[in-house]
Amino acid sequence: MAYLRKEKETVEISYPLGRVWEAIPKALTSLEWKVEKIDDMKHHVKVKTKAGFMSFSSVLVIDAVLVDEKTTRVSVVAETPVTTITSLTDFGRARDRVELFINELAKQLG
Repeated sequence: MAYLRKEKETVEISYPLGRVWEAIPKALTSLEWKVEKIDDMKHHVKVKTKAGFMSFSSVLVIDAVLVDEKTTRVSVVAETPVTTITSLTDFGRARDRVELFINELAKQLG
């Protein structure tokens, strides 16, 4: 039996939306994740991560929203399919992938 593990993280970043939006594809390229869909008007990206040993790939949905002139809110939702067997070795994988993206985004902005 398979089901989805879902993790969500929202962070506010002290950079303008344009700069954050430019850094997102760079972070994804650095992580070598595949961009499945990108909407520049809505600042929305759908990404597929690499699968690992005994784990499926995750699908991340990333949205960037302007808070004010100098602040951007980025939300990241990760969904990872797991089975009864892979759930034993895949615990926390979705959370790890969200954190990987946020850390890489910070490096690209820094």
